[in-house]
Amino acid sequence: MYQQEKVLPFNSTENKGKQVTRMFDNIAKTYDKINHFMSLGIDRYWRNKLISSLSQYAEKQNGGAEILDIATGTGDLAILEAKKLQPKSVKGVDISEGMMAVGKEKVEKEGLSGIVSFGYEDATKMTFADDSFHIITTSFGIRNFENLDAALLEIRRVLKPGGVFGILELSEPVTFPMKQLFRIYSHTVLPLIGRMIANDKGSYDYLVHSIEAFPQGEVMTEIVKKAGFSRVTFKRLTFGICTLYIIEK
Repeated sequence: MYQQEKVLPFNSTENKGKQVTRMFDNIAKTYDKINHFMSLGIDRYWRNKLISSLSQYAEKQNGGAEILDIATGTGDLAILEAKKLQPKSVKGVDISEGMMAVGKEKVEKEGLSGIVSFGYEDATKMTFADDSFHIITTSFGIRNFENLDAALLEIRRVLKPGGVFGILELSEPVTFPMKQLFRIYSHTVLPLIGRMIANDKGSYDYLVHSIEAFPQGEVMTEIVKKAGFSRVTFKRLTFGICTLYIIEK
């Protein structure tokens, strides 16, 4: 068991998946506002960096790529993929119906209902057939998985041969002084924002501790390779506050 799998939002009696579902259902209506506010809008830049890294893979698919966005939340990445990658379809999946309900409203407003759809899926035991998707993505959600190894094996199973898996995840900077500044920000400002805007300090305490516990960089690369992927590269963004992984099957 990895350290982030032991970090729980509420208590030590329920499994992590149920607690994460309840946490995101609770904050669904304020999630986008807080997310953009906490990152000063830089999260949009990070998503665009992921999209740019995936564009060469999407362009190879005649008729458009079939894309799966795991832990899709309110659908920001799925919507961006639909707009910029000219896919055949984008399937956004999550364990929080509350988050996806917000995403569905956004998709309808964007006029993308014919391309983007949503559905409940547990990343550790998905209902899709083997080799179903050209591209799989997840942004700011993989650290919430109840079982990282099981999820990576499932993702590899449903990814087509030659397909690509893109990850964006928050991470701790590794160099002075950003590492120290991030620690101060994450332990003081983030919980305060959670309490003021979402009236939910606990969820943002969990956010901080899950970021600190999640394996990153070279360690995450070895975990992904252990799941059987053929090639993994990563790049730290914005002084290491976020890390982008591109993984090939």
